[in-house]
Amino acid sequence: MPIQLNYRIATLTLITMFIQALCTSQSLAQPYPSRAIRIVVPFTPGGTTDIIARVVSSRLNEVLGVQIIIDNRPGAAGNIGAEIVAKAKPDGYTLLMGHVGTLAVNPALYLKMPYDPQRDFSPISLVTLVPSLLVVHPALPVRSVKDLVTLAKSRPNELAYGSTGSGGTPFLAVEYFKVLTKTKILEVPYKGAAPLTTGLLAGENQLTITGIPALITQVRSNRLRGIAVSSAKRSSAIPELPTIAESGVTGYEATSWYGIVAPAHTPNDIINRLHTEIVNGMRHPNASDHLKSQGAEPETNSPTQFLTLIKDETTRWAKVIQATGVKPQ
Repeated sequence: MPIQLNYRIATLTLITMFIQALCTSQSLAQPYPSRAIRIVVPFTPGGTTDIIARVVSSRLNEVLGVQIIIDNRPGAAGNIGAEIVAKAKPDGYTLLMGHVGTLAVNPALYLKMPYDPQRDFSPISLVTLVPSLLVVHPALPVRSVKDLVTLAKSRPNELAYGSTGSGGTPFLAVEYFKVLTKTKILEVPYKGAAPLTTGLLAGENQLTITGIPALITQVRSNRLRGIAVSSAKRSSAIPELPTIAESGVTGYEATSWYGIVAPAHTPNDIINRLHTEIVNGMRHPNASDHLKSQGAEPETNSPTQFLTLIKDETTRWAKVIQATGVKPQ
């Protein structure tokens, strides 16, 4: 075969291989997102974190055009689910519905953390602020914070509150309440907000302080008695209830916050895309009105601002936990 013909064949072969490689790389570099996105909720279904995650997923599903899967992975005050995301591939397809506990409180509660909230995540945006609600079983002769404090002091270690374990919102909120009111109330831990509420309704414990979205239906139906809210100002969802602070517990405030984070080193273009869609989604009436009706206040910020919040809240809650006398596990 002539040398010139061999040269032409070799050249055509190289061109063909180049075109095939180019097509392959273009097919692999599909626009984000091109498949389902998983949001890990590190708590059981039915709790405040789960409720908020489903609002976020609904909006993302509409604007991104891919399935958003809610993956409940409860355990160890949220550490199990958070660790899954911290160790996931940073490609934007595994996200965490984080909250004050998993991102700021747990480092002060656990001697050995399976992840570092500030090192192992890329913050995307805060989603909402959620005051907690102090409720009691209707059989308890209590209609105000003053009544509760008086009763608890007259019966030390006889009343019990339901919690979702150390680091959960109920645990932190009630332990902080106990410190400021100098009361002794026993803890009854449950494996999630739903079983906690079931136990409270059944009389297994007499009170709790947890996110308004998880309790507001029972309060509105008079199955539980709402006493006060934990925020600095009254909730627009139940404005008739006073704050715990204005009820005589000066300085008390325990507002939870929730936000979306991705594994560290997730590309900036993906973080920016998710940030834009989450912010726009939380401003949509379908999301904001629903959250407000449940006692949550939509609130977003930039990734940098979210990281600053995580750092500040880590410092604040470490001081609160130290004041309660709770020992790291």
